Amino acid sequence: MYQEKDSASEGAYVHQLLQRYRISGDKLLEFGSGTGRHGNLLASLGYRVHGIERSEAMVSLARQTDRFTCQQGDISKVKLTDHYDGIISLFHVVSYQITNNDVQAVFANASCHLQRGGLFLFDVWYSPAVAVQRPQVRVKRIETTDLAITRIAEPITYPNANRVDVNYTLLCHDLSTGAFSSFKETHPMRHFSLPEIDLIAEVAGFERLAAEEWLTGNQPSEDTWGLCIMLSKK
Repeated sequence: MYQEKDSASEGAYVHQLLQRYRISGDKLLEFGSGTGRHGNLLASLGYRVHGIERSEAMVSLARQTDRFTCQQGDISKVKLTDHYDGIISLFHVVSYQITNNDVQAVFANASCHLQRGGLFLFDVWYSPAVAVQRPQVRVKRIETTDLAITRIAEPITYPNANRVDVNYTLLCHDLSTGAFSSFKETHPMRHFSLPEIDLIAEVAGFERLAAEEWLTGNQPSEDTWGLCIMLSKK
């Protein structure tokens, strides 16, 4: 579903931000490493990356090397013996933490695994854009040589909880056999304002170095759906 994502540009963008804010070394921890796409890209840029991923299936698909490793685990609870120069959490992993307790636990765990002055880089949905643009029903279609998929995204907004539940219906057509199948899943997503991020960060022992639109580097605005944050451990 995300074959059009320019992961190489995203990896280069993260590398540029880490260098701009003077990461002290090359040791990264990735919260929500998925199948290792970003981790391996950053490893190719000279970092040593270890990923934590909740899905065992994704961990099993990841290509692990001497510079990218990963394990199954909960990013709010896992305790490693190592400390890291930076932590990254991409593709809105932090927005999947929908309760205050969940968000605070992730930030506290990030702080525990960082050296003093270590960097914490992540992206989230930005509340001003969600409020102005409002999530809409969207349909996405992709087709390969043997598979056609239609994905319908139907959002339900909960303004008092800073949350949007995205209800997905996926319709799958196996072109080689003619068989059809379908399934549904819900992705609850939290969006954040800058004062909210700053308060959670301060409690966990961080200060904010930067807030900008993901990939473009533009100032956050009502058009900024994806917000990139850089924190430093005090």
